Amino acid sequence: MQLLAVGLNHTTAPVSLREQLAFAPEQLGQAVTAARAWFERIDPRGGDEAAILSTCNRTELYAASHGVNPLDAGAHFLADFHKLNYGELRPHLYMLPQHDAVRHTFRVASGLDSMVLGETQILGQIKDAIRTAEEVGGLGTYLHQLFQRSFSVAKEVRSTTEIGAHSVSMAAAAVRLSQRIFDKISEQNVLFIGAGEMIELCATHFAAQNPKSITIANRTMERGEQLAHRFGAKAMRLADLQDRLQHYDIVISCTASSLPLIGLGMVERAIKARRHKPMFMVDLAVPRDIEPEVGRLSDVFLYTVDDLGKVVQTGMENRQAAVAQAEAIIETRVQSFMHWIDDRAVVPVIQSLQESGEALRQMELERARKMLAKGEDIDAVLEALSKGLTAKFMHGPQQALHRAQGDERAQLATLLPQMFRGRR
Repeated sequence: MQLLAVGLNHTTAPVSLREQLAFAPEQLGQAVTAARAWFERIDPRGGDEAAILSTCNRTELYAASHGVNPLDAGAHFLADFHKLNYGELRPHLYMLPQHDAVRHTFRVASGLDSMVLGETQILGQIKDAIRTAEEVGGLGTYLHQLFQRSFSVAKEVRSTTEIGAHSVSMAAAAVRLSQRIFDKISEQNVLFIGAGEMIELCATHFAAQNPKSITIANRTMERGEQLAHRFGAKAMRLADLQDRLQHYDIVISCTASSLPLIGLGMVERAIKARRHKPMFMVDLAVPRDIEPEVGRLSDVFLYTVDDLGKVVQTGMENRQAAVAQAEAIIETRVQSFMHWIDDRAVVPVIQSLQESGEALRQMELERARKMLAKGEDIDAVLEALSKGLTAKFMHGPQQALHRAQGDERAQLATLLPQMFRGRR
């Protein structure tokens, strides 16, 4: 079985491509099943494993496959599933085999590969992805072990290093950027679109600035009202967005919609109704919630998740010591996992040896029973049983030693005495 990770992230692809490769939450189960079938077409032995992680910053396929060149197969699967041109997608993909795939998984889980260094949200996203893969039968021995170990590594990194210290979150970056447009957040009306974890985090940061008002727009009023209650805010339906957008100075959107919720025409009408008073908008969704053309309007300041990422990178040099410490921990755990994989590789050999040994034992046991049935002396039977077992177990190694030549014979001459040395 070959472990692999294939995908792209915020460092290899712009948001315009990431949104094309993103999987909607309701697609993930189907996609994992499709990925397993894709690998099994390459190698009919089956047993292939797959899991897919899709966030605003990355889309990654993790797999364990018997097939020849599974990395290329994984890359083609991503292109085929989303009906993208493989030649155009390939330059943005990383294709990581075995050792590199394990290291990458541990780094992602530990927050070292995130736009916000050391952020913890990714760990919950990985757990959700693994839960989905498990529900549709995507996990087997290899991926299950890989992700369980990644969770342990992440915990160790966060508890023994300061990797998350002084990190600037996306939410904090959004507040910082809005303060460049508006001197006082306390005089602005803020609208949050969506009610997920990222919106909740953003609402927490903006609420600390005591804005004039906060509104939560969500598809389901119940969830929107729950979040609004936490911040003393109002809730509204997404369907009302078109008529009410003009009332908000700051708009933060992050939903799982596959299509934009806010189009150019909607914002143009809102700006006209606002008499061209500036509007600050942040689109944290992938695929995007706000049409990119909105950013061309002179009275709109539109930022994407990538724009906020650049703000977040400020002060990175202060955390390099913690990064080095975390990388050292990860490297040690990678080596440990690779040893486990090597051990797994000899399991079939051990099973074969045990089966062969059992067949020889049964053969000699049957012979001893026949001797006893004829009334032969029990000591003589035991003597014959022990000699028979010894002769049969030694036959193979002796024949191998006789047939071997040169370096192979020298290696066998060293190894065989160690293998058959009795316990003392």
